[in-house]
Parts: sequence; structure tokens; C-alpha cells
Amino acid sequence: MISTGELRKGVVIEIDGQLCAVLDYQHLKLGRGSAQVRLRLRNVRANAIFERTVQAGERFNRVRLEQRPVQFLYSEDNAYYFMDQETFDQFALTREQLGDAVSYLKEGTSLEISLYEGEPVGVELPVTVDLTVTRTEPGVRGDTATGGTKPAVLETGLTIQVPLFVEEGDVVRVDTRTGEYVTRVSGS
Repeated sequence: MISTGELRKGVVIEIDGQLCAVLDYQHLKLGRGSAQVRLRLRNVRANAIFERTVQAGERFNRVRLEQRPVQFLYSEDNAYYFMDQETFDQFALTREQLGDAVSYLKEGTSLEISLYEGEPVGVELPVTVDLTVTRTEPGVRGDTATGGTKPAVLETGLTIQVPLFVEEGDVVRVDTRTGEYVTRVSGS
């Protein structure tokens, strides 16, 4: 069991028989009443985000997830295929199960999969991934009215803001937690 005072981002708990990952939490003390905790949760199986307010001190069942190393192989239609790096078993997850993670997946990417009682419920991406810029406008020297950045489309279809010196064909490092440009890895 885990109480509201022990909640942290990323912890998976069971609410009403559903697996829910804590996205955010906020302790509230309003007037004379008892303290409350406002939770922002993501239903792990349905990938739906919702909010719930509970009394401070309420306890939930903590869910233990097994982590296994996997490698992304390829995608086909709405299915994304992975291989367990220990057993070499292959399995597929849908776009809905993966959520925003699909924007960072390219063939050969190694990551961790979360399993609950043998059922895949999500993936844990590396902190950064290196992706190739497939489309961007040429940067104009001295054009800093936009803060010195421009939009760039990456090989996975993700669009991010990059510095003006980044060109098509460059490989850039992207932070998977924020979706922001980190650095240019190699130029064209």
C-alpha cells in the first residue's frame, strides 16, 4: 500500500481496479476542511488521462511492474513490433498503448518495456534519442527575430524547434521527456 504522502510522478497505483500512472499531484489545504490531494493520472491500459481529488492520507495498492529490455524492430499499420532482448520473443503494441513514445521510435532503438502480470502496459524511453532531420527551412544569418530557432521535421514525423544552423540531413539529439532539441550530433 502507498499513501498520498508517498506518491511521486511515474508511480503506478491501482484505482477502481484500473492501473494508473501518476502524472502530477498537488496537496491542497482549503479552509477548515481536511487536506486533499489532486491527482492527474493516466490509465495505463486505456491511455486516458483524468484527474481525481482524494483525501490526504488515503491509501492505494501500489502496482509492481516488471521491466524488461527490448528493441524496437519495425511498425506496420497501427502495430509496433518489439523483440525481448533476453528471450528473443517478438510482440506488438498499438499506437494507443505507446502514446507519445511513437514519436521517438526508430528501428533498432533499445528501451525498457513495463509488464504487469506478463501483459505489456507501456515503454520507458531512453532520456535522449538521436534522429535525422528530414525537412527544415534554411536558416538566414542574422534572422533572430524568432529567437534563433526554426521548426524541423525529424525522421519519425516529430516536429521540434532547432537552432538556425541545423540543416536537412543533420542528426540531432532530442530529450524524450520534453521533446526539445539538445544538441547536433553530426552535420551533413
